[in-house]
Amino acid sequence: MVSTTPSHEELAARVAELEAERADALRLAQTDSLTGLLNRGAFTQALTERLAWAQANGGSVGLFVIDLDRFKHLNDTLGHHAGDLLLAEMGARLLADAQPGELVARLGGDEFALITEGAEPAWRAQRLVSILSQPHSIYGRYVAPGASIGVAVYPTDAPSAADLQRFADMALYRVKTMGGRRWSVFDAELRAENERRQTLEAELRRAIPAGEIEPWFQPVVDAGEGRIVGVEVLARWRHPEQGLLGPACFVPMAEELGLIRRIDEAVFEAACARAAPWVAEGLIELVSCNVSPRDLLDPAFSRKLIQRLAGTDLPATALTVEITETFLLQDLALSRRHIERLAAKGVHIALDDFGTGYSNLRALMNLPIQTVKLDRSLISDVGRDARVSKLVGSMMHAARAMGVSIVAEGVEDEAQALFLRAAGCDRMQGYLFAKPMPADEMEARLREDLAAFQATAEARHRRRVAR
Repeated sequence: MVSTTPSHEELAARVAELEAERADALRLAQTDSLTGLLNRGAFTQALTERLAWAQANGGSVGLFVIDLDRFKHLNDTLGHHAGDLLLAEMGARLLADAQPGELVARLGGDEFALITEGAEPAWRAQRLVSILSQPHSIYGRYVAPGASIGVAVYPTDAPSAADLQRFADMALYRVKTMGGRRWSVFDAELRAENERRQTLEAELRRAIPAGEIEPWFQPVVDAGEGRIVGVEVLARWRHPEQGLLGPACFVPMAEELGLIRRIDEAVFEAACARAAPWVAEGLIELVSCNVSPRDLLDPAFSRKLIQRLAGTDLPATALTVEITETFLLQDLALSRRHIERLAAKGVHIALDDFGTGYSNLRALMNLPIQTVKLDRSLISDVGRDARVSKLVGSMMHAARAMGVSIVAEGVEDEAQALFLRAAGCDRMQGYLFAKPMPADEMEARLREDLAAFQATAEARHRRRVAR
C-alpha cells in the first residue's frame, strides 16, 4: 500500500517554499516598484528603528531628504515615461553610492531620503548634490535637473523620527526657495522659525472660535458708472499681540493643518451677517466669496454651503462663489455637480484667476458660470504692453460672446481702468478704487458712494429738465 502522508523532506521543502514566498511578499510590500528602493512605509519603520538603536547606544543618525529640481518641467515637456526613467536613474545612483550602513528610500513623486549613521552631514550632502546633478540621456536628450537636499541630525536637532523628518523638510524648503542645486542643514534660524510656527499654530486654533478671524471687504465697482455694486469678502486675523495679519500669514498654515474649512465657514457666516442689510437697503447687489480648493474637493461642499446660506439673511441671488480655474481641471465632474447645485438655488458662479493657465473656455460653454475674473497678473500690463493688451482683449471678447460678465481685479491706475472700460469690462476692483477694509468702514463707504451717485443723477436730471 502506497503512503499518502508527506515525508519529512517534503514537509521541510514546503515550509521553506512558504517562507520564501512570505519573504518575497514582505520585500515587495516594502519596496518602491519603480526604483527598487525602500518605500515610504519601510523608510518610516527603518528610521524609527535606527533612532531607537542610536538612543540605546549613544549614537547619532543623519536624515537627508532629497527633492529633484525642475522635475515637473521635465515631466511636462518629455512626458511621464521620461520622468519615470529619470526617477529610476536617480534611484540607481543613490543606491550605487550608498555607504555601509546607509539606507535609501523613495518617499513618493520625485522625493527621496537617505538615512546615515554619524553626524557629519556636509561631505555627504555635497556628494549627493554632485552625483544627482550629472547629466543623463533620455530619448537622446541630456537632462540634469539637479537636487535640493535638507538635512537634520538625531539627537542634535530632533528627539524623534517625526521631528527629524519635519526639520529636514524645513531645511529642504529653504534650499528650494534659494533656487535649488544645493543643501542645507537644520540650524538655529530654522529652530526659531519652527518655534514661531508652533506658537502661531496654537494661536490660530484658538483664534477661530474666539472670532479673531474676521471678514474684510473690497469694493467692486461698475466699470461704466464707477459706483460700487458689490464687495469681495477677504479674511483678516486680528491678532491680540501682532495686530492685523493678512491671509499670507495664516492661510497656508490653515490649509496644511486642515483648518481652512473652519475659517471659511466662520468668515462666510460673519460676512453674510454684515452684508445682508447692505443688500436689503440697495447699497450693493452682490457679495463675492472665495472658496478653498480643499473645500471644493468635498463632495458635500455645495450642499453644506446652501445650508449655511439658508441660515443667514443674505439672498442666494446676491451671493457669488468664486471657483479657481485650476480646480475645474482637477476634477471637472465634481466641479459640475457643485456649480449646477449652487446655480439651481440662484447662487452666481465666478471663475477666478481666469487667464493664469488653461483658460478653460469650454467650461464657460458647458457650465452655468456667469462671471470670469481676469487675474491681476494680466491686468498689471494692460495699456502698456501691446501683446498683453491684445491677449486680454481677445479673452474679454470670447467671454462676452458667451454671455459671461467680466471682472478685472488688481486695477491700480487710471491707464489700466481706461483700457478696460474701452475693451468692454463690466466691473473692476483694485487699489485704484479702494483697498480691503473692515465692515464698519465699508458700510460708511457704501453710504457715501450711494449718496454721491444719487446726487450726480439728480444733477443730471435737473440739467435735462432745464433744457
